[in-house]
Amino acid sequence: MVNKVADEPQLLSKKAGCNSHGQDSSYFLGWEEYEKNPFDAVANPAGIIQMGLAENQLSFDLVEDWLEKNPDALGLRRGGASVFRELALFQDYHGLPAFKNALARFMSEQRGYRVAFDPSNIVLTAGATSANEALMFCLADQGDAFLIPTPYYPGFDRDLKWRTGAEIVPVHCTSANGFRVTRAALDDAYRRAQKRRLRVKGVLITNPSNPLGTAVPRADLEMIVDFVAAKGIHLVSDEIYSGTAFSSSESEQGFVSVLEVLAARRPLAADYSALDDRVHVVYSLSKDLGLPGFRVGAIYSSNAAVVSAATKMSSFGLVSSQTQYLLAALLGDKDFTRGYLAENKRRIKERHDQLVDGLKAIGIGCLESDAGLFCWVDMGHLMHSRSFEGEMSLWKKVVFDVGLNISPGSSCHCSEPGWFRVCFANMSAKTLDVAMQRLGAFVEKSKIGAGVGALRRAAGVPARTMSCPLAANMKWALRLTPLSADRKAER
Repeated sequence: MVNKVADEPQLLSKKAGCNSHGQDSSYFLGWEEYEKNPFDAVANPAGIIQMGLAENQLSFDLVEDWLEKNPDALGLRRGGASVFRELALFQDYHGLPAFKNALARFMSEQRGYRVAFDPSNIVLTAGATSANEALMFCLADQGDAFLIPTPYYPGFDRDLKWRTGAEIVPVHCTSANGFRVTRAALDDAYRRAQKRRLRVKGVLITNPSNPLGTAVPRADLEMIVDFVAAKGIHLVSDEIYSGTAFSSSESEQGFVSVLEVLAARRPLAADYSALDDRVHVVYSLSKDLGLPGFRVGAIYSSNAAVVSAATKMSSFGLVSSQTQYLLAALLGDKDFTRGYLAENKRRIKERHDQLVDGLKAIGIGCLESDAGLFCWVDMGHLMHSRSFEGEMSLWKKVVFDVGLNISPGSSCHCSEPGWFRVCFANMSAKTLDVAMQRLGAFVEKSKIGAGVGALRRAAGVPARTMSCPLAANMKWALRLTPLSADRKAER
């Protein structure tokens, strides 16, 4: 029997029939190869180790311990009585008040109560992906543009552009200053957008940065706020990694929310209210609490029109009432959240240091970082040429020969070849040791093949600046969820 639907593509929408969702990206292809041959210490020890997954599995035991001590929350009970029927019925898409109140307090606690969040300004979404797309629908029309500093999360090309029709103009940052955003780079991106006849509607930053693993310094945030104020455009701050930021000393402040910068300006800026209405924060519980499967995200905005429109849009991706009920109880436990945030950061830093020390021991350096679930690693000295062709060649060797799925910088629109995002929090310490052993053996083999002198360079971060027409045209990559037994690995 002939499949008429397959033979008549005109029956589908242009969106359904297009091939613009990035399945030819190295970011996606690495996941695909991993899923074909996932590592398991017992069942498949020669499999590919997933180091392209920014997932936090380091503190599951803390959440599980809380659940055991609070069976009513997990069992949908209140005071011993079932609330199943109450939660099973339709819930208003504004969200359960108890959960929004608990989430607002938790977000404030993360920032040391230097910022107070108003629950009425929170819009609940099915993860940060949904939050970012909803904001684009609210802030930009098809063909309008947002400026995003590079390197950036490959999924933004899907989340921000695919269905909305918005455009991304990269703000090129380089290793010369640790990939920090500069006013000159912002001005250059704005001019390039104008040459393309794009109307710039805003700037989107990730703070802490994905993939750099660095918290944006306060001075840089102030400069970015000055830029959007001068241009009369929006600023979106994706702060989903805010709870992963760790400091190496008590004197360091670490993560600073853009809302802290706005709060400091409130008594000084005459046009503060107008600026306040153009700054929006995205958050989720996927990274800090390690709950991506719960699909809990949020938009925070003081712009009443944005909150109203985004709330209506949230009906297309609601957070279930059962999930909200459970998390309202968990986040409402102040003793738990206080202890969790401190211990989770300690564990992240411990695992981060394990990766950094392991890389350094085999002659590989990375950008100094203080947040996130990954490191921005410089492997340029292992490439046969300082080019994106050389980067892709090395990436294929690491995936297929070494058995490690890492993300090449070109998939993150990095303007310099040789950088890779390497994740460390989605596996056990033992698995990370196996990964370092594999990579070390590869480096030693490369030394023999290329000459010892060519590969014995310092492990520090070199200052390399190159133009990158290729990176500017890279497509987004679809983020999948692997089914590996290693996802259940011990801490």
